[in-house]
Amino acid sequence: MSRTEWNHKPDLPIRVMPLWQWPPKPLAVLRWYWDSWFPISIHLVIVGLAFASYAWASPTLEQAARPGWWIAEIWLRNLVLITLVAHGLHLVFHGHQMQGTEHKYDPRPFPRAGRMFTFGHQLRDNMVWTLASGVTIWSGWEALIWWAMANGYAPTMVWADSPVWFIAVFLLIPIWESFYFYWIHRALHSRVLYRFHALHHRNTDIGPWSGLSMHPVEHVMYFGTVIIHFVVPTHPVHLIFHLMFYAIYAVTTHTGFEGFWASGRKRLHLGNFHHQLHHRYFEVNYGTLDMPWDTAFGTFHDGTDEGQAMMRQRLKERRRP
Repeated sequence: MSRTEWNHKPDLPIRVMPLWQWPPKPLAVLRWYWDSWFPISIHLVIVGLAFASYAWASPTLEQAARPGWWIAEIWLRNLVLITLVAHGLHLVFHGHQMQGTEHKYDPRPFPRAGRMFTFGHQLRDNMVWTLASGVTIWSGWEALIWWAMANGYAPTMVWADSPVWFIAVFLLIPIWESFYFYWIHRALHSRVLYRFHALHHRNTDIGPWSGLSMHPVEHVMYFGTVIIHFVVPTHPVHLIFHLMFYAIYAVTTHTGFEGFWASGRKRLHLGNFHHQLHHRYFEVNYGTLDMPWDTAFGTFHDGTDEGQAMMRQRLKERRRP
């Protein structure tokens, strides 16, 4: 892979979670999960935001039994939250370039202007699709599950029922996310659905607002991850965390930068080079590193020159009659 393709690359090769590597590496698996959550991580920040939202900006189950102004409260809370997170990160990394460009993956400046964008400019395009479609559909799914929980159509539980399960659900949601995301993402790359997903792929270089810049059809599928709550007993705070995780994680992993650096050290991991490769080449890395689907189906790109050669050979073979 030519060095000029990327302004910055992390340590390579990229590897999937150690659980899927051979020979077994139990300590490496534990370290992977520990690093995903502690000592400070996006996961823990979102847990905190979920509890704060449940306490101060959410209905009670009694209120959610019937449609009302609580639906608008959820929408407004999500609108404010995603605006603060996405635009805050945009200003830090791109608007004011407070960390320079040393750890920016793509050498091209972000955002760009062009006729491929609905509103002629990448940032405006990303913001409108995120706020008008993304926040609305996110909030709609959340309101639906709140209503279902309140009326007995979705099973619920509380801390007293099982403290272990209550905590475990937070740990399991990112794993479910990884499973669900691969399959809906792969479907979106099919001939039938790609016309909707193409809107997201206008962003070959990405910024925080790019993460949720999607067509409404894709937003319905993307946030449809919460259908699991119709089957698995959960608490409303799990629901809030689940949808916030999907929304905020999309924003943070699309910063275009490896992470937040201070005093010469990476203090918080953000941008995901694994997914940045997908935005550049489209036909690789459909999933996440928590699941081995890309390696199983031959679409894994580990960021190295060898990975680049394998991708080109696979695409060349696909074009043969």
